[in-house]
Amino acid sequence: MNAPVLSLSRRLRVSPFEQRSLQGSKSASVYNHLVLPTCYESLEGDYWHLREHVQIWDVACQVQVQVSGPDALEFIEYLTPRDVSRCAVGQCIYTPLVDECGGIINDPLILRLADDCFWISLSDSDVLLWAKGLALGKGFDVQIRDPDVFPLSIQGPKSAELLSRVLGDGIRELKFFRFVETVIADTPVVVARTGWSGQGGYEIYLREPRDGIKLWDTLVAAGEGLQVRPGCPNLIERIESGLLSYGNDMTLANNPIEAGLDRFFKLGKSADYLGRVALEKIAAEGVGSRLVRLTIAGAPLANPRTVYAICDEAGVETGAVTSAVYSPRLETNVAFAYVPVAAAEPGNRVSVMTPDGVREATVTDEHWQTP
Repeated sequence: MNAPVLSLSRRLRVSPFEQRSLQGSKSASVYNHLVLPTCYESLEGDYWHLREHVQIWDVACQVQVQVSGPDALEFIEYLTPRDVSRCAVGQCIYTPLVDECGGIINDPLILRLADDCFWISLSDSDVLLWAKGLALGKGFDVQIRDPDVFPLSIQGPKSAELLSRVLGDGIRELKFFRFVETVIADTPVVVARTGWSGQGGYEIYLREPRDGIKLWDTLVAAGEGLQVRPGCPNLIERIESGLLSYGNDMTLANNPIEAGLDRFFKLGKSADYLGRVALEKIAAEGVGSRLVRLTIAGAPLANPRTVYAICDEAGVETGAVTSAVYSPRLETNVAFAYVPVAAAEPGNRVSVMTPDGVREATVTDEHWQTP
């Protein structure tokens, strides 16, 4: 079945990099009301290039929500179980945002630009209006807005070489989950040592949208000899690297404990937050399922449009595969799945219901991104 053509209109926001990033892209999706390219050469071809060279990604779809004002820290604390007071100016933290039931609203990066100013760099879910409603209802003295800031990502083992040609070798010393405010091609940017791949890279937050093409072209020109080319988040690479996708591997129906995101926070922080009672109850009672990594036997398996059911010996559904793909490097299908806690130990086997029949799968704790 041929995929439908993506129709673009002014209902979708325009990325400052769109004139460059859509050239040569073979497919695209919509993410946070912006167009996100999803393939250039092929899924496998893009994967090998990302592992070996350097790519420029249009990730303007990682929309920012800016929170500033006297109560900015207190309000950010209210959105998440993670202790944000430990986040210094110039630091990024990854954390789930949770609702009153402990459900995951989003799993953003939070950047602290000043004592009283934060950016929430979003995954694919609307947070701006939710945050504004919470702030108004609870009486926080904050200003919440979309700052018109658009990220561009460079990812791959040669990303440090590329960026050092633009900003000097000092950028190589930037620590993981730290950022600096600087200038590239006469335009102000924030450069963070982050990115949605396990191959190393940076995210460049453009503060002047009209300079998007200039920024893109500057990076391309600096990449001579590095085999730099446009790219995008890659399904194979992100599953191998253990990177979860909001909307795929967790939704509002999931809590961060069953999704394994509790490794990024400790319950009991001093600041109040929206889901405290719910999460403490979930932790006390225990979860019924856990998100695990699987290897799935058989021929290459396509990523599910929704999920692939996991069933027990009696055919009763007990879990679901949320993301899956064939890894050409590992020569097996790799996946994320929710399984009962009793089946979550590495080495346990489960049955996956696929379009071409039942497949045997094995729970694993391997770190697939290593060479």
